[in-house]
Amino acid sequence: QVQLVESGGGLVQAGGSLRLSCAASGTIFRVNVMGWYRQAPGKQRELVATITSGGNTNYADSVKGRFTISRDNAKNTVYLQMSSLKPEDTAVYYCNAREVVRSYWGQGTQVTVSS
Repeated sequence: QVQLVESGGGLVQAGGSLRLSCAASGTIFRVNVMGWYRQAPGKQRELVATITSGGNTNYADSVKGRFTISRDNAKNTVYLQMSSLKPEDTAVYYCNAREVVRSYWGQGTQVTVSS
């Protein structure tokens, strides 16, 4: 089992920045990929960014050049640095940890970007 706890969400003006954190615990050695997803009201959950155990990253086109995913293996923590935020980035952001046969989700953290 893997437990994920997100933090760092909040209210920010358009053009501002936020950093989300996801602290992982449990059977972390089985996790291959960690990532951030988001879900806006009335929309499906969508991929934001992922990072593999080897450090390879992948981003949604909508956030490329504005968001950066990183990980601190010593702290078992994944970060999402968000810059140049737009109102359309408003959503609940979820941390995800993926093993070969199962996936885990955090409880989510709200990010609201005002225009």
